[in-house]
Amino acid sequence: MQKILLYYIFTPLADPEAIRLWQRTLCESLGLRGRIIISPHGLNGTVGGELKALKAYVRATKTYLPFKAITFKWSDGQGNDFPKLSVKVRDEVVSFGAADELQVDETGVVAGGKHLTPQALHQLMATRDDVVFFDGRNAHEAAIGAFKNAVVPDVSTSKDFIPELDSGKYDHLKDKPVVTYCTGGVRCEVLSRLMKRRGFRDVYQLDGGIVTYGKQFGDDGLWEGSLYVFDGRGSVRFSDASKDMGACIHCQAATSNYENCANQSCNKRMLVCDSCQLHNPACSLACLAVCLPESLPGN
Repeated sequence: MQKILLYYIFTPLADPEAIRLWQRTLCESLGLRGRIIISPHGLNGTVGGELKALKAYVRATKTYLPFKAITFKWSDGQGNDFPKLSVKVRDEVVSFGAADELQVDETGVVAGGKHLTPQALHQLMATRDDVVFFDGRNAHEAAIGAFKNAVVPDVSTSKDFIPELDSGKYDHLKDKPVVTYCTGGVRCEVLSRLMKRRGFRDVYQLDGGIVTYGKQFGDDGLWEGSLYVFDGRGSVRFSDASKDMGACIHCQAATSNYENCANQSCNKRMLVCDSCQLHNPACSLACLAVCLPESLPGN
């Protein structure tokens, strides 16, 4: 049996390079694939492989005292959902371009948003009618699934959030209870801190992210659609009742299927239904002319 692990922790690390070497050696010895980022602020990883190997990885990683409190989230999948093992040291565990704004201690991010369990989120929603969901992911992720009536910023990468927040377009939310959310929770650790530094007064973050919420409530709660994931699975559904929220780039049919444009020099990520993918696997006529010129009208 194979599974995928998602995990992160914010804690000061004096020697990220030593952690990188240890983590790479550990994963290689267990036959695990995935992506791990280490920075002076902590660790962020997603790895997949055999269940027995993953359990050994969890035990070994937790022997290092700063990582003892990591919460590992389990997801269905396989090690071959990842093309290889990548273990790197970066300035940030999530690339917001805000390393100088982030402060961490042994308890996590200093002065970040208040953590809400999925149950506590429902309690907040029951007592307040002005709660705002704020998506901490890229806009293309939100295209196939989001919390109901969420604010979805117009961002393509995490680095776009700072100019987006500084633009003033969300200033009207600064006095409202704002719940940030993302895939597993790591991006909201940083985003909620950035929002509080910019005057948002009542900021929360969904503890464990969409993954944890979906496991507890499936499609019977406040979430709608599929969850975009950065591996070979492309997206995951929490139940058979999951809706297709995205629209095919060609025919506008409902879909949650992302593919890369068949023109390799473009390689743009696009939403495309199964039917159109068979006949037009490109994002535009210009790209179709490059990769499948025989498919163009008149040829």
